[in-house]
Amino acid sequence: MIARRALFLVNPKASRAETGLDAVIRTLTDGGIEPVRPLNDDVDTLIRRHAAAVECVIIGGGDGTLNRAAPALMETRMPLGILPLGTANDLARTLELPADPVAAAQVIVDGRLRSIDLGEVNGRPFFNVASLGMGVELAKSLDGDTKKRWGRFGYALAALRLVRRLERFSVEIRGDDGTALRCKSIQIAVGNGRYYGGGMTIAENAAPDDGMLDVYSIEVDHWLWLAAMYPSFRAGRHGRWDEVHAFRCRSVEIRTRRPRDINTDGEVTTHTPATFRVLPRAVRVFSPPLSPPPAPAAAG
Repeated sequence: MIARRALFLVNPKASRAETGLDAVIRTLTDGGIEPVRPLNDDVDTLIRRHAAAVECVIIGGGDGTLNRAAPALMETRMPLGILPLGTANDLARTLELPADPVAAAQVIVDGRLRSIDLGEVNGRPFFNVASLGMGVELAKSLDGDTKKRWGRFGYALAALRLVRRLERFSVEIRGDDGTALRCKSIQIAVGNGRYYGGGMTIAENAAPDDGMLDVYSIEVDHWLWLAAMYPSFRAGRHGRWDEVHAFRCRSVEIRTRRPRDINTDGEVTTHTPATFRVLPRAVRVFSPPLSPPPAPAAAG
């Protein structure tokens, strides 16, 4: 059997970078995949440099590492295998990948590919979500030590420190679905995948290959509102609150009175004014079989 060659990239700063890599490599080689491990460099550069010599790319890290690889993955159309070694691993959760890296390696060996969308803001691609407002301050406050020590709970701890000093800002939102809003918001999120922020749900029917963006704006004036809304955000039902504007579109423009930073998959990468759009089926990923949709509730 001729081995498939795979560019094997692991972010050494990922919170679980040392978790079972020997077993991961053994699973790959036993399954006919030859990992190619180059000297450390930017993941985007490495993918472009080695694209002609390998059949796929395997990335071990979190959502930030995957975000940095997105431009080269989109350009080369190289299939992507994911080892969820980060803190939140929201893309892995969206794709229903196992949390155990060895089991995730087996998904790559099995070779089942799924084409998924990317979001894009001002030319910057993202897998999960782009946000401005509270989400940006959360991203800035989460350092590597906090993530390694507290894991996903670090997101909750950082959020608790932020919510007591909410800052509302004036914003204009225009979607290609006809939505036109002028409001004061504390947080705007534009989602491409399903999960973000350590397991929050962008919308209850969101999927990474539905060709749509899910947008919401939170318009409250006290942090106690967020405590009451928290279960709805976990389930993706926050759009049912009067204090949250939520809609679906393929593109949206967001303008603020002064430039505001935008966070994409946990990294601050651009600012307003911003144009967002969906890039349908832009990346191929190794994925397990999809779970069947839940059965409809019985009448009565």
